[in-house]
Amino acid sequence: MYKLVAVDLDGTMLNRYGELTEKTKEVVAKCLEKDIEIVLASGRPIDSIKAIAKELGINGYFIAGNGALVYDLKNENIIYENYMKKEKVLEIIKTCEENSIVYNVYTDKTILTTALKFNVLYYYKENLKKEENKKTNISILENIYDYVKNMNDEKFLKITICDENSSIFNSIIKKIKAISGIEILEVAHMSRKIIKQGTEEIPVEYFYTEISASDVDKWSAIDFLRKKLNLEPENIMAIGDNVNDKKMIEKAGMGVAMKGSTPEIINVANDVTDTNNNDGVAKILEKYFL
Repeated sequence: MYKLVAVDLDGTMLNRYGELTEKTKEVVAKCLEKDIEIVLASGRPIDSIKAIAKELGINGYFIAGNGALVYDLKNENIIYENYMKKEKVLEIIKTCEENSIVYNVYTDKTILTTALKFNVLYYYKENLKKEENKKTNISILENIYDYVKNMNDEKFLKITICDENSSIFNSIIKKIKAISGIEILEVAHMSRKIIKQGTEEIPVEYFYTEISASDVDKWSAIDFLRKKLNLEPENIMAIGDNVNDKKMIEKAGMGVAMKGSTPEIINVANDVTDTNNNDGVAKILEKYFL
């Protein structure tokens, strides 16, 4: 029997606008009433996931930074962490700066950026609709390298790299692969998001990758949590749509892919649900738990 469900957010539980539907909230509430542990597992930073967890009524745990940490909502503290080393972060920043490519540094508290572009623009637009205490913290800086170099209490979750041009993007990835002690998420397809601006819908499309410490992934964080909760892998359901969800979908007792996921995710999944825009997560939870 599945007792813990790990769910990705973007492209999975959230629709194309980055929102939770009423149907999703209703079904998650019913699962929580049946003592099913719902664990959000995302690449987002702490505050962004915490706001979504509270909206869903989740008071257990969530995974941030693609597995860099596990957060205990009830006790308001981090119970598992695996951060990037500062010297690796600085090395990647230097490479990005020398090649004039957009990058963002995710810490446990904020997203460091030089401009509101690509994925950070998407989070910024989300913030406009949220209460102050539910916003994703974004810090716009002139010089990220110097800022990071002078940080004392640093906890780096990941770095994202984005570009609209596939040739430029692939060129920088090739250079960063030469850096040891890091993990580069292999994403071959373009990220596509929709931003609402009044009555207009604006597509935001870009190539991107995520860089973390070499042994960081969502399943490692789930594995820590399931041992803490005295569960077996067969007690776990994992739902996702992208390459950073592959390992948890493979390792869980029930791996679920969203319709329209990348082929390698579909190929390792035990089941496929509807898209994120058609309440795919709600439908799969209803199928197995309600």
